[in-house]
Amino acid sequence: MTADLARPATPTRLPLRPELEGIEPYGAPQLDVPHALNVNENPYAPSEQVVADVAAAVADATRGLNRYPDRDFLGLRTDLATYLEAESGVRLTPEQLWAANGSNEIMLHVLQAFGGPGRTALSFAPTYSMYPEYARDTSTAWVTGRREEDFSLDPRHARATIEQHAPSVVLLASPNNPTGTALPASTVLEVLDAAAHVPGGCVVVVDEAYGEFRRAGTPSALELLADHPHLAVSRTMSKAFGLAGARVGYLAAAPALVDALRVVRLPYHLSAVTQAVARAALAHSAELMAQVGSLRDERDALVTWLRARGLVVADSDANFVLFGTFDDRRAIWQGLLEHGVLIREVGPAGWLRVSVGTPEQTAAFKDALVEVAGL
Repeated sequence: MTADLARPATPTRLPLRPELEGIEPYGAPQLDVPHALNVNENPYAPSEQVVADVAAAVADATRGLNRYPDRDFLGLRTDLATYLEAESGVRLTPEQLWAANGSNEIMLHVLQAFGGPGRTALSFAPTYSMYPEYARDTSTAWVTGRREEDFSLDPRHARATIEQHAPSVVLLASPNNPTGTALPASTVLEVLDAAAHVPGGCVVVVDEAYGEFRRAGTPSALELLADHPHLAVSRTMSKAFGLAGARVGYLAAAPALVDALRVVRLPYHLSAVTQAVARAALAHSAELMAQVGSLRDERDALVTWLRARGLVVADSDANFVLFGTFDDRRAIWQGLLEHGVLIREVGPAGWLRVSVGTPEQTAAFKDALVEVAGL
């Protein structure tokens, strides 16, 4: 080959999809600070007994890594069904559960199966900023309705929006991110009824990534599964279980809906190591859930403290609090960062979101906010 043929005359242009041009990858800031309260992690690391049991399970899985993992992971799905019955009182079969590498991959499976060119996914803003990216990545049209000033969802508006756009997928976060707002069962039922009348069918996904943190009396959409085959409820082990680094998300739905996800998943998508870690953690669910109660108490106390200082705070059923409003929220965010406290600049203009941390982390946040905002 001659030198002229080996070297293009002009730089080669990559055939990137037009809708991806100029887009930055998703991700919250990852900064080395004393108090990272920006991505809704569980601040408590697993106990030494959990660490030991996970390590033993991983060691056992490692002995078989020359073989592909269990493709349908019925053992893990059985354990998840057992956990959900204890947590929510809803009895499910393993065939009604699905798992993947974080709830992000779960949502991608849903859009791969039920979205696509010529189809629409719908949600109600403000809500989780990854939803439109799932739609974009699967060439699904994306539309949003609105939430009310208190971030609740008007059932009449929800119905009208569904009737107008005829989506094939509706995504409802409950508790909602970034607001922390949970949906009453009556609102979910209104959405389910509207979706049932969409020509061609419509799947409703209730994203309960923060479901374990809901306040007493706040229902789980799991209770509605038996009567609604077009409903799916997604959960994650990242938050309540404190396993954000393990990347385990899961979904509960009718077996036919789960089978549709099995069609689009990559072969052997859930590694043997991931399955081992998840099952070992689920065996300690009672211990891990005990931490959830303390985080709920810390959240509620933080809401009270913020309101007592004249700030507007959204009711929260999650492990974070959305508060405001500030004329220059960026300045508040930057000031907190200079005090070693990292929170999230997200949501409607003027609002900020802080994750619930340990009492020591929360105290550091309070002290910094008082100084920076002059409360």
